[in-house]
Amino acid sequence: MFRYTDDQGPKLGRNLEITLFSFTNKMTSFLTSRYVAVIGAGAAGLVAARELSREGHVVVVFERQDQVGGTWIYREEVDSDPLGLDPDRSVVHSSLYDSLRTNLSREVMGFLDYPFVSKHGESGDPRRFPGHGEVLRYLKDFATEFAIEKMVRFETEVVSVGLQENGKWRVKSKERGEHVLEEIFDAVVVCNGHNTEPHVADIPGVEAWPGKQIHSHNYRLPQPFQDQVVIVIGSSFSAVDISRDLAGIAKEVHVASRSVPGGTYEKQPGYDNMWFHSMIERANEDGSIIFQNDKVVVADTIVHCTGYKYHFPFLETNGKVNVDDNRVGPLYKHVFPPALAPCLSFVGLPLKVIPFVMCELQSKWIAAILSGRIALPPMEEMMKDIEAFYLRLKSSGTPNCYTHDLFHSQFEYYNWIAAQCGCSGFEEWRKLKHDDVSINRLARPDEYRDVWDDQHLVLQAGGDSERTTEDKA
Repeated sequence: MFRYTDDQGPKLGRNLEITLFSFTNKMTSFLTSRYVAVIGAGAAGLVAARELSREGHVVVVFERQDQVGGTWIYREEVDSDPLGLDPDRSVVHSSLYDSLRTNLSREVMGFLDYPFVSKHGESGDPRRFPGHGEVLRYLKDFATEFAIEKMVRFETEVVSVGLQENGKWRVKSKERGEHVLEEIFDAVVVCNGHNTEPHVADIPGVEAWPGKQIHSHNYRLPQPFQDQVVIVIGSSFSAVDISRDLAGIAKEVHVASRSVPGGTYEKQPGYDNMWFHSMIERANEDGSIIFQNDKVVVADTIVHCTGYKYHFPFLETNGKVNVDDNRVGPLYKHVFPPALAPCLSFVGLPLKVIPFVMCELQSKWIAAILSGRIALPPMEEMMKDIEAFYLRLKSSGTPNCYTHDLFHSQFEYYNWIAAQCGCSGFEEWRKLKHDDVSINRLARPDEYRDVWDDQHLVLQAGGDSERTTEDKA
């Protein structure tokens, strides 16, 4: 397949309608190579760059940090506003806390054709559920293996992305805070992640409450909470991890969740200083917090483990793409806005998924559509599909903010995209392993990363990893 060499890079405004010749099903077809901007060099941006390049496109990746890895780059620094609400705050991209370990095993988490195996010896983390540093090493190895770093412009922030009258995209970027560069691209793939713009809980009376509030985005270590009474709001992975992290050093930890009945009040098994409550009713000037279960706690700090908002401050689409109550839309299959498809797409939006695999499949689909190897339905058909999807959500009582939550439909989603691309679907052992981890997490919330009963699936995963390595060789 045609490739640009390093000295053949495209120049501003150059028409990159390069015709590639291939044979498919004994028929002659013509594929189009496009000049594509990828925004972000985290897991989504890296695999998008690889798949686009494999398909014959010319790729530029914009990354505002000084290395690949995105949200998996741990920073001790935090935002200047601990709640993350000040629009003028200094922003740190990372949301990692020091003790974070993956909640997916490495054999489930890795890309389909690049297994997440331990290969760094004593300098690495060989655990099945490794810490964040091992994930960053894996992503850097992936970037090296597929020569992605040469496509990346580091320390370069995308200032704006705007549609031109000719259907192309004007991208303005700023390198190391210096002058703004304008370039024209045929297509833009947005891979900027969604763990930077915090969402916080609405607590009546909290404006007058004298304690401290932070969002989990700005939580790193438990030591600053020594001997404090801390309230953690949330029930997802970060709330579970951080509450247990704090329990070892805080005086008391009270976990509040809106997903449990109003009268809930339970002592957490295995802990002398942690309780589980229904949601907060209100906060008072005297420092007390009243829960819906009528319990009253005088607290020092509230930690909001309440998720994030989708945020695309650089994107200008004249209203064709909007974020409404954390629904990004309209998007066909969470990827393409029909009015701007295929030349604008999003990778990695869905939540509660196996992210690396999902991003890989989405990227394969985008790359093949941009080349013309496969086609999207007409715009009207895509809009009808989106409207039917929204109607199903409404009928089931699902709020807009859960539009991109694919926990219960993720495997059907992966296999649907794989079928569009003509590639293998999601491996059955990987699904079984994912389901087994979910069950084990509920049964052993403090031990599931280190105690398991699925060795037969681990062995099967290892066999698939060896076959993948042999295939690559």
